[in-house]
This record gives sequence, C-alpha cells and structure tokens, in this order.
Amino acid sequence: MLLCRISAVSHTVARWGLGSRRGALLHPALSFNPSRCKYASSTGDVAQPSSTPKTGQYRDSVLLPRTEFPMKLNGQKLLDRELQIQRECGFDKLYSWQRERKAKKEYCLHDGPPYANGDPHVGHALNKILKDIRNRFEVLKGRQVHYVPGWDCHGLPIELKALGELGTSGLTALQIRQKAREFAEGAIARQRAAFQRWGIMADWDNCYYTFDGRYEAAQLQVFQEMHGKGLIYQDFKPVFWSPSTRTALAEAELEYNPEHVSRAVYAAFPMATLPPKLTSVSEGWGSVSVLVWTTQPWTIPANQAVCYMPNAQYSVVKSADNEQLFLVAAERIASLSAVLGRDLESVETFAGSQLEGGVCQHPTIPGKTVPLLPANHVTMAKGTGLVHTAPAHGMDDYSVATHFKLSVECMVDEEGRFTELAGPELHNQSVLTEGTATVISMLQAAGALVKEEQCVHSYPYDWRSKQPVVIIPSKQWFINTASLKDKAKDVLQKVKVMPESARASLLAMLDKRTYWCISRQRSWGVPIPVFYHKETKEPLINKHTVSHVAELFSEKGSDCWWQEPLETLLPPEVLKKSKAGAVTDYERGEDVLDIWFDSGVSWAAVLQETDPRADVYVEGKDQIGGWFQSSLLTSVAVRNKAPYKALVVHGFAVSEKGEKMSKSLGNVVDPDVVINGGEDPSVSPPFGADVLRWWVAESNVFSEVQIGPNALNSAQENINKLRNTLRFLLGNLQGFDPRSQAVDSKDMYYVDQYLLHLLREYSMKVTDAYNEFDSGRVIRLLQAFIARDLSSFYFSIIKDRLYCDPEDSLGRRSCQTVLEEILDGVTRSIAPILPHLAEEVYQHAPGHEEGETLFRSGWIKTSPVWRRPGLEEAVEGACAIRDSFLSSIPGRNAAEYDLTIAIEPGLFFELMESLQEEPTSTCSQLTELMMASRTTLLGELPRDLPPDAVTRTGSFLINLEGGVIREDSAYSVAAVPTSLCRCPRCRRYTAETADCLCPRCQSIVGQAH
Repeated sequence: MLLCRISAVSHTVARWGLGSRRGALLHPALSFNPSRCKYASSTGDVAQPSSTPKTGQYRDSVLLPRTEFPMKLNGQKLLDRELQIQRECGFDKLYSWQRERKAKKEYCLHDGPPYANGDPHVGHALNKILKDIRNRFEVLKGRQVHYVPGWDCHGLPIELKALGELGTSGLTALQIRQKAREFAEGAIARQRAAFQRWGIMADWDNCYYTFDGRYEAAQLQVFQEMHGKGLIYQDFKPVFWSPSTRTALAEAELEYNPEHVSRAVYAAFPMATLPPKLTSVSEGWGSVSVLVWTTQPWTIPANQAVCYMPNAQYSVVKSADNEQLFLVAAERIASLSAVLGRDLESVETFAGSQLEGGVCQHPTIPGKTVPLLPANHVTMAKGTGLVHTAPAHGMDDYSVATHFKLSVECMVDEEGRFTELAGPELHNQSVLTEGTATVISMLQAAGALVKEEQCVHSYPYDWRSKQPVVIIPSKQWFINTASLKDKAKDVLQKVKVMPESARASLLAMLDKRTYWCISRQRSWGVPIPVFYHKETKEPLINKHTVSHVAELFSEKGSDCWWQEPLETLLPPEVLKKSKAGAVTDYERGEDVLDIWFDSGVSWAAVLQETDPRADVYVEGKDQIGGWFQSSLLTSVAVRNKAPYKALVVHGFAVSEKGEKMSKSLGNVVDPDVVINGGEDPSVSPPFGADVLRWWVAESNVFSEVQIGPNALNSAQENINKLRNTLRFLLGNLQGFDPRSQAVDSKDMYYVDQYLLHLLREYSMKVTDAYNEFDSGRVIRLLQAFIARDLSSFYFSIIKDRLYCDPEDSLGRRSCQTVLEEILDGVTRSIAPILPHLAEEVYQHAPGHEEGETLFRSGWIKTSPVWRRPGLEEAVEGACAIRDSFLSSIPGRNAAEYDLTIAIEPGLFFELMESLQEEPTSTCSQLTELMMASRTTLLGELPRDLPPDAVTRTGSFLINLEGGVIREDSAYSVAAVPTSLCRCPRCRRYTAETADCLCPRCQSIVGQAH
C-alpha cells in the first residue's frame, strides 16, 4: 500500500475543496439529538418513525450517546455550579501549587496596580481576565508563573473620597491618613472579592500594596539611588498646578479638554528700541509694535520677553485703514489679514536673526521693557510667529529665562489668584476668570488690544477635580528625565510592544517629558524623606538619612514620619554621618511623593531580586504616559534596563455604541450584574463568570472593547454551542477508557488519523495565538475547528460507525480514541478562557482519576506521528471526489446512490485503493467518506452505465516531497440510484430487502441474541 511505501516522505499538499468538503451533508446516519436522545437526521431534527413496525425494534441495539453533562446551565444553577467548580477544583490553591512544583522556566507577568478608590468595573475585568488567560495558559504549559496582584493605595483621589465633605479643616495629617487608609482598604476588599469570583488565579493572601511599609521602604531605596546619581533634585520652576486641589501635578495626572474656551487676544508690544541690524531699513517707519497672540491673557503681567524664530522671515506690515505698523512673521500675513479683517501690506521683509537686540515696551506695566529673544519653540502654525514669554507660566518660557537669565517672577498664588505683586487692580482675582477680564481691560485702556476672540482648544485639566489647571513656579522635587530619555528610548527598542503601533506613542510621550515633578502637597502618600534647616531652608537628604527612614518605614510604616519624634527620624549617628548640626536645627518636610513614582518602582518592591524584570506588563493605553513610563524611567535610572521584556497595551471598555461609560448616560455595565444578574432577571439575567471571560477573550483588545446586552448574549450563545459539542463528545465516550481501550494511531481508520492530524494543526495554531496575547484568534480557531472539521465533516461521517458498529469493534474504538483526543484537546485549548467550563468537562471526561483537575495536568498533548505521509492526500483526495459526487445530485440524499469511481492507475488510484481494497463495498472507509450506499473503485467507468446515471469528472493534485513527487490525477464518478433497501436498524441503504437487516446489522443483532 502507498502509505507504507512513502512512510518516510515529508510532503505538502495543495488542498482541494477543504471548505466545500465540510459543507452541509445529506446523510441518513443516526445523529445525537441532545434534547431527546433519539434517532435523528444529520440536521438534528428528530427522525419520524416509519410505518414499518420493526422501526423501533432494534433501538436498544444502537449505541446512542449517554452523559450526565448538562446541555445548558442557566440562572442560579449556573452560578452555583461555577462556585462549586471553584471549590472542588481548588481555584484558590492553584497559584500556590504551581509555585511549589518544579519547572524549568518561569513566566513573570507583573500586575499593574489598580487604583483603590472605588468598586470593581468592566475595565478591571478586561484587564485582569486578559492577564489571567495568559497566566493560566503558562501554567498549563508547565511554566512557573510569577504573578502578584497589587493595589495603588495613595494619592489625592483617595484622600478626597475618604474625607468626603469633611474636608481637611481641623484634621491632622495622621487623621487624614487613617481615613484614607480605611477607604482604600474597603475598596481593595471589594475589588479582590470580584477578581476571585472572575476566576483570577493568584495567591490572594499575599498581594502587594503601595501603603505597605516594606513596599514604601523599597520605594525609598530607589529614591535614594536616583538622588545619589543627581537625577532627583529640588528646584523652583513652573509646574502644572491645580488650584481646585491645591497641589502640583505631573503630566500623567492631566486630562486635556478639547472643548475648553479661552478669551484669546492679539496684543501690541510697542517697540522701544529697534533692532540694530534693521537701522538701515527702518528709516521712516515711525512707531512699530510687535504683535503677539495668546490664549492666556492673564499671563501678560508676568511677561519678560517676546520670542522669535531666527531662521524664519519676518515683515513689518502696514494696515490699509491706518498707518499702524506691526512686526509679524511673513508667512502669517495672509492668515492675520483674514483674522483681523484688515488688509496688511508688507513694508519690509528680513530674516528673524536681524531682530536681535530689539526691545519692547511692556503693554500693561508703564516703564517696563522686555527684549526680543531667539527661541526654538516658536512655531508658525498659529498666531503671529512671535511668542509672548512669561517664564513663570510656561515650560518653554522657563527654558528661555534660564538661558538668558531672565527673572522668574510669579504673581499667582496656590488658589490661582493674583497676589499683591500684580497690583491693586488685579490683587485676589482668579486668573482664569475675572483676572483675565481685568487684564484684557488693561490692554484695551493702554491701546494695546488689537483683537479679542473666543478660542476653543485643548487645555489641561486636573484628572480628578475636572477643573482647569495653571502653570506656576513652585519649589518642588523633580526627576531630570531629560538625562534619562535617550537611554530609555534605547532600551525600549529591545522591548516587544503589542500592538507595535503603540511604540510610537511610548516614544512620543517620553519626548514630551523634560522633567517630572514628583512632590505633592498632600498628606496621604509616602513622605519625601527630607529635612529642612529651619533658618536656611536648605534640604538635608543623603544615603544615611534616607536609609534610616527606609528602615523605619519597613518596620512601622510611613505613618511614623508624623508619629515619631524628630530625634527618632534623625538620630545622632545619622546627623554625624551627614556632617549636619543639631537635630533642633531641622524640621521634617511635608510633601509626599507622586503616586506615579509610588507605582513606578513596583519592579523593585515586587519582582524577584535575582532578575527584577518581568516577561510582560499588560495595561490599558492610558498607562503609555503613566505606569509604563514611570516604571521605565525609574528602572533605567537605577539599572540601565527596562523592567519588562514585553508590553501589551489594550484599549478601554466602552458601551455597545462605542461611547465612554458614564452614569449620566446610563450605559455603565457592572460586572457584578453581568455575573449575578440584576433586579429584573428578564432584563439583566445572570451570565456567570465564563461569559464575562469569553467577552474579554473574543474582543479585539488592542482597540476599544464594546460591551452590552448584545455582546453578552452572543457570548452566552457561543458557550452553549460549545457545551453541546463537548456534550456530544462526552456522550459518545460513555464506557470508553482510553488507558486500556485506545487504538494505536497506525491501526486507525484513515479519516480518524486525519482528524488527529487536524487536531495537531489546531493545537499548534492555538498555542501560537495564546503566545501572542490573541485569545480572539483562539476563539476563531476553536469555532472554525468545531464547525468545519468536526460538526460538518467528521461527526457526519462517523455517526453510523459510532452508533451501529459492535461496541468493541476496531472501527468504533478507533473513532472513540479520536473523540477522546478531540475532547481533551478542545477542553484544554479553551481552559485559559473558560476555566469553569473546562474543569466541569474534565470531571465528566474518561481517562483520569476522580479528583484530578485539568489545570494540574498540562497542555494539549499531540504527537508528531499523527502527521503520516500520504494521509492528507488519501482523505482530501476522497473529499474532492465526494464534492464532485454531491454536486451531481444537488438536494438529494447521497445514501440513496451507488457510486462508481474511476481513476487511471497511478498514485491517486493507490491512495483510494488503500481506503477500499475490494472493487465494490458497502462498508469500506471510502464508502464511509462518500456517505453513499456502496462504492465501486475501477480504472475506468463501465460502458454500460444505466440511463439514469449521473457523471462528473475532476482532477486532484498530489504534491509530495516539496514538489519532487507531483501528479495531477483525473477521475470520473458515476452516481446511480441504489437497488438496495434501507436497513431498519442502521437506516443505510445496504439491505437486500425492505424488511431485512443489512449483513452488518444481522451479524450484530445475531451476536446479541
């Protein structure tokens, strides 16, 4: 036989008709109707008994599926069953078990800490389930998973929620901290309980918390290492300041409101001294004003300069309706003419570099002059090409002031109001409201207001209070990210990013951050371990002071910063090593660390000391400028490497309409309601945890992830379809023990071997998909395998053999062996996604001891011997012939036909001959694949075909050994209505007379009696 002759040949085959061969098949073989356990047609409809009284006579001799595995679980039964599975299968012990077992490799997924400021939501579900799917896959693969859940516990939002309407009035720092801790602990308890209910695998008694003393001590050690390298410093410079919450903010704590409306102005700064280089061309100009545009008129009193772009062209222009002259960028003239509603005529054009040495009169402060200065941040996208510069209120402005040694004068307090320095007209006015109006009035009174307009633009808001922020200078602690950025970009190139498109955003966010303000003026956080000299205000901070404070935090927690006397925090031996004076000369600092620094150092506090680098971080896209970046910068600062080998960046959970979820819109989906149901079960039925997990797995997590009734109902429907397939498999494995009754693959029917080959392909593709965090592809592969390879193809073919062959026959045991492998492979393949269903199936599956659990028994087991040379060609060649046969009898029952197949001698004939050795058969493997009454295999079609014969021709390409063996073989098929009768037991057209059993069924029934 050919399969034996070419057993050593490696090959590929050009597949023919794989889609069509698995299409709907008309076949009278018995199928399993789960709801009634009776004879049914292949479409699943219950077959009607014929008029022959013998119809039900042989029913007991047919081996129909039997299983106690329920077809559906709904309502409270579903919830009870999931909780029962969690208990019986030791969900709470799995993490500890796998940590204790021996494993060659470890897989570390470092958990980004969710914020402990509220109830669990679907964003948590998306994130935690996505992580758990990967962790469970790694456990099944035999790796030792390192996954420690954690919570971000400090920060202003928790402080504000904890205090509610009490505010901080009259409360000490320790009282505020106590209330904040209690609030955070309550939120953590609720979130932890939800995560456990979702089936998240972890040691929930050993999580990490950023308010834990040991965590805080590790954080201070990182702080000290960075400070020792000069990367952390104190300075007086502009920061984002939130007047609504009275604290400095980092870039990551901002939200940009694209609909913010500002009162923008075009203001004239009269030239007090013309640039020397323009002396020769300025004769006759008279009075010239530099025209600037700003969306923040309140900053004009703090103006110290006007900046220009040296390489651009500038013009002095004249307004057609008067003799007023303005200095503007040449390329902005046309736009300005339109905006101002004036025709602007160019008088003279020159290079920006020629503006050097020019001096302007300040428009609102009589007698004050400001210089014209070159700057790289000037752009031509908007405005006039000349930028009003207030070093106290802008990052770029501050850089100019540093370079040219300008004054950084601030006239705004922490409440966002003008101070006395601004003068009596502005004093105590809010800069963003009445202060802006007053400044505009002052410009108008001075004749400097050229135009006012409403400007809708993107403006930074405090991420918690949702109120606009301002930029003001403040004495704060900073990380010099400018010196870290190049190294951070370099190590980021070695990090795998999924999706790859997120890498550009990571790099862009790094570029935007020139420094990072890490001090906050709050009580609930890790105190910055610094002492200030009472007279000089000089900070005392070094490795001796920080290490001592870290030890105290590790032992007592950071509350001791406020609880302990200064002598405990700053003992004599530390003062001596620091070469400082007496303890009475100092006072403790009151600022706390930014929570992004808190969470950003988690790699140092949580990951294993041997190599504190995770295989992957998995978080939402908002962490591109948050935790991903703070972790990267702190790790690069201390260790010159990234804390992660890979990043997975997922989207946000949104409503089914794609809208952001909000209580006001009424579109919030509560994961607790998804699992347990709402007040009205008809509106919000209980779906259980696996439906929530399926929703996560099925979604394209790299974009926005929609959730709502349609998505959840679809998930439940798909799980129920999967249950039915698994139930069919379990039902047909009743009484089968693979440990003693399995058939060796080389002795199996070819179609059975072929399914093992397809199962191996499926398992390899599924494994690849899990490795790529693509559980959506896993589900698509699963559904395709079930629908195409199993339901429409294999199950249709094997039902006759499975139900009607002798129980212990080779053909039936061959089939059951494959069904058990399929059941095992499919169950394991979906286990990371649906752990409750997978363990439930495993409890009913044959071949293992009672009490064993799936997650302790490994990944899909396949064998390379399942891919036998010539196997694909034999089965797929037969399928190509069957496609031709079925196309010749559209809408008719294939089982009512005798089929003659004619193939010229050669490889293809030998392949078909291996499926049917005798010329004509009603029970060969070839007949089974054709699903016909009987099949005849010849070298050519007979000449005396009956007149009602239907013929078709076709060809099949055999391609072996990479094309070395290649044969395109022609074939012909002739279908003739069979002369045989329908057997009352198996319902195949294989009986000699209508009231007699076919030979096979006679033998089986005879043996039974």
